[in-house]
Amino acid sequence: MSYYQRHIFFCVNQRDDDTRPCCAASGSADLQAYAKERCKELGLLGAGALRVNRSGCLDRCELGPVAVVYPEGVWYQVFDRQDIDEIVESHLAGGKPVERLRLE
Repeated sequence: MSYYQRHIFFCVNQRDDDTRPCCAASGSADLQAYAKERCKELGLLGAGALRVNRSGCLDRCELGPVAVVYPEGVWYQVFDRQDIDEIVESHLAGGKPVERLRLE
């Protein structure tokens, strides 16, 4: 068994040029912090459970902000705290991906 049941990564990459969009410019760091706090409030974090992390570029910048949940490999486009709440409650706590936010 993996150390964590699920692991969600939020791209917080900040580009120094304007050649491509970046997730940081779309507020991804705040969304990641909110997701971590929300999971902490619900007692979902820790060994054998869940980890919420920041990541560098996940190379889906034009769709950002983006997050990915492993081990399932489910990618999300996240716009606001309501989206985070839905992902936390449905997927991270309940195991059911949120189809309306899912990226292929």
